Amino acid sequence: MLPELDTEKELHAADIEQVGRRLVQLACGQTGATNGAVFLSDSKSKGLTVDFHVVAGVVVTLPGTGSVIRPRSDGRPNGIALTCFQTNTPYVCNDTSTDPNYARYFLDVGAVLAVPIPWQGRPLGVLTVATTAPGSFTDGHVRALESIAAASARFLRRAQLARATLDGGRPFVIKGLSPAWLEVERKVEQVSSTDAPVLVTGESGTGKDLVSRSIHFNSRRSTRPYVTVNCAAIPETLLESVLFGHVKGAFTGATANKVGEFQKAQGGTLFLDELGELPLMLQAKVLRAIEQGEVNPVGSNEAPQRVDVRLVCATNRDLAQMVREGRFRDDLYFRVSVVTVELPPLRNYKDNLEILAQVFLQQAARRHERRVDTISREAMAVLQAYDFPGNMRELKNALEHAVILATGAEVRPDDLPKSMRPASFGARAPAPPSTPADGVAPLEEMRARWLAPLERQYLQDLLRRTNGHVTAAAKLAGVNRVTFYRLMERHGLRLARMPV
Repeated sequence: MLPELDTEKELHAADIEQVGRRLVQLACGQTGATNGAVFLSDSKSKGLTVDFHVVAGVVVTLPGTGSVIRPRSDGRPNGIALTCFQTNTPYVCNDTSTDPNYARYFLDVGAVLAVPIPWQGRPLGVLTVATTAPGSFTDGHVRALESIAAASARFLRRAQLARATLDGGRPFVIKGLSPAWLEVERKVEQVSSTDAPVLVTGESGTGKDLVSRSIHFNSRRSTRPYVTVNCAAIPETLLESVLFGHVKGAFTGATANKVGEFQKAQGGTLFLDELGELPLMLQAKVLRAIEQGEVNPVGSNEAPQRVDVRLVCATNRDLAQMVREGRFRDDLYFRVSVVTVELPPLRNYKDNLEILAQVFLQQAARRHERRVDTISREAMAVLQAYDFPGNMRELKNALEHAVILATGAEVRPDDLPKSMRPASFGARAPAPPSTPADGVAPLEEMRARWLAPLERQYLQDLLRRTNGHVTAAAKLAGVNRVTFYRLMERHGLRLARMPV
């Protein structure tokens, strides 16, 4: 019986090796195998890359081009993993000595089981397990391995995306542990395989650009250009030329023909950021480009040029309200919002703050070559008590600030931006309010005066009982962790100064 996938936190890691390690552990545990491997499709090498390989519990690294498996042209077998990938069906080999597709490389095994890792109707890669004993695998093992492969697909795809964007200098993070982000991931997965326009909405700093890149990365257009235009960053007088290009002499300063961003994105994806800032006069031309697939450079008398572009737009404005006010075309709004992906603000999923903060900490430490690898409990309490109006962007910048200022391997509260550190944090409990001159205090004031010491003592007792573990203390109190951190801040409690 396959266990509930409470291993999501392990598979959730952005590092592809960590995902592969946990995946192979699950596969071997479910099938009784001693060896396992994860193979992922790679368009650049036109083959399968051996991204993770475990032999008898030991991680094996294949040298050089040995980590890429390509179709052979010399008549020798392609191997079970590649055959499984090409046929997109499970492959059971219970006797390698008689199997025509078994390719011996450096390890003799008696039985091999391979299943495709499904992603949007096609294989993302292959998960294999092997043993030295022939006849080891049953139909039940096949079903178990298929379940693990299916559950792992989105984590592996995210890890691939993380690698691709890190190579390009843009670290990518989508954390799907909260219900809000699971819904975002579900929509991204469903819409990516289509050519439908997508509107990504959300507050500033929620990750609209990165989600848009994820849609492109997971689409059939992923090998074609991804072009970004920020409608708010380009003067209105130049935006038409930027989008559609111009011909020589079209206006003063047009000394040569210019190719527009629609043409540059041919076959790929055009991302229009800050769509709400697009001038009304250009909205009709953008609509025509989407609906008719045609663009006309500024000053051109030639027939319109055909373009094949998938449009993804983003905005933090209320476009529906702008339509009602006549500041945005309704036909363009309905066209670009065929599918709308709404990104939640960070304050709505702060239960995952520790994971996000650790990811940004690692990225900042690597970028600035600093040996900072942990966040103290006191610093995490500061982060949990903060509302993050700037969302993930603000969290990322705060951790980069902390890494730069940290004097040791641990981030302390004083390393975080001053704006995040309330003046009362770490102070003694606030003094009770004074009684008014008439000797009668309001009920709420008296209630706070009488109950505050008891509430503070209660929090101290819980933290003492759990040895300072806030998550465990919050569970005992029957509240979530964010609420518990705010109660600590209200009463000036600091973990380092808790009574023993």
